[in-house]
Amino acid sequence: MDDRYPSTDKQQSVHLDFRYPDAKQGLNRWLPLVKWFLTIPHYVVLFFLYIDVLFAVIGAWFAILFTGRYLRGVFNYVEGVMRWHNRVVGYAYILVTDQYPPFRLRP
Repeated sequence: MDDRYPSTDKQQSVHLDFRYPDAKQGLNRWLPLVKWFLTIPHYVVLFFLYIDVLFAVIGAWFAILFTGRYLRGVFNYVEGVMRWHNRVVGYAYILVTDQYPPFRLRP
């Protein structure tokens, strides 16, 4: 992810690259049945983080309006919440890994 202004003449889509899982040796066959229950604590925490992100983005909008800059700390926080959400989705729904996602905003 980056915070550069998008070009108008280049491709403007987001690309997520997940490693292709080794289904025979890297993934447990029965774990998808319980992965949804294992992610409930993540979604409880992410719910409150989403509320905080809403206020952070509104505050960032005013900061951009008056200063012309997106504050680096706010950007890192919003990006961290999005990164956490993507790890949980990759674990529970896309099923690309059996490694339980950590409770953190950092990579």
